[in-house]
Amino acid sequence: MDRPASPVLNVKDAEEHESTDGKHWGGTYKVLTPFLDRPGALGVNLSRLPPGRAGCPFHYHMLDDEVFYVVSGTGVLRYGEDLYPIGPGDCISCPAGTKVAHQIASTGDEDLVYLGIGRNDPNEVCVYPDSGKVMVRGLKTVGVLEKTGYMAGEPEVPKIFALAAESGLSEGASP
Repeated sequence: MDRPASPVLNVKDAEEHESTDGKHWGGTYKVLTPFLDRPGALGVNLSRLPPGRAGCPFHYHMLDDEVFYVVSGTGVLRYGEDLYPIGPGDCISCPAGTKVAHQIASTGDEDLVYLGIGRNDPNEVCVYPDSGKVMVRGLKTVGVLEKTGYMAGEPEVPKIFALAAESGLSEGASP
């Protein structure tokens, strides 16, 4: 994305993106800070969730703090084991690194509109407790991890020894 010429963007001029899946997931959003389009920069999105939709799966961040400010509509915040009603004027803080997951859903009769504010750290790891998924932003991958031993899958003789011998960097020592 090319940086816009101006640091000023009116919300009516921001491009609206749809991000939905099925009947109950997602809504629309507008990126309000394209001038800050770089890894790790603070960003602000205006999100709109129609009634009966959740913005994203229950998740927590290891690096990215998030703040949400409700502009209009009503909904519910799931934060750890607790549920909180949310509405206009509410500001929600979701600190990174706490391993406390969060999720927002629209539960009223009108769209829930809120600002989402946070960083976009290129090394972010995000965990989804309900499904067991993990997102590693730097790898552009979402998947399910399986616990293994530290040396599981490693060869008996480390590959570095064969590479060193092929490159002439080995002085005859063999493993």
